[in-house]
Amino acid sequence: MLSLLSGGIDSPVAAYRMMKRGCRVDFVHFHSYPFLDRTSQQKARQLAQRLTRHQYAARLFLVPFGDIQQQIVGVAPAPYRVVLYRRYMLRLALALAQQTGAEALVTGESLGQVASQTLQNLRVIEAASTLPVLRPLIGMDKAEIMQTAADIGTYSISIQPDQDCCTLFVPRHPATRTTLADIEAAEQALDTPALV
Repeated sequence: MLSLLSGGIDSPVAAYRMMKRGCRVDFVHFHSYPFLDRTSQQKARQLAQRLTRHQYAARLFLVPFGDIQQQIVGVAPAPYRVVLYRRYMLRLALALAQQTGAEALVTGESLGQVASQTLQNLRVIEAASTLPVLRPLIGMDKAEIMQTAADIGTYSISIQPDQDCCTLFVPRHPATRTTLADIEAAEQALDTPALV
């Protein structure tokens, strides 16, 4: 499996839960260097190293994402940006999964925790992937996730301040109920194959 590793509290716990079920997990981290500094990459390395203790070996892919974010900002309505970012992250992860033989993608999404994690938005985001998108935290609350992070030793790493790509070009009021038709219409102004 290929786990999207944000550097926050949730995604390392999601990866761990899949490892605990016997899955071999590699990681992909999206960063916005040089728009932001390299701290998120350093955190991703630390998290991947800590999580790899639960399996024999793992690979970490560091993917520059700032240029794609800039393209999205240039053409898409501001409220749709976060959903569009997530769809492009899935597309990039899917391309890596196809190269590495991963059979599913793993995310740290928990239902309703943030604007992009409403049921409507999750459905629209997932439509960008032809592989299953597994969300082992979907029904957990933040307290449960934080406790697990502390138990597996990732919490102290995850709470270190960084400049995560998700903080770049984020709209003040992201859409919580997007439709696939609206998002696909916004994507028509983007050259998706070239970006991926």
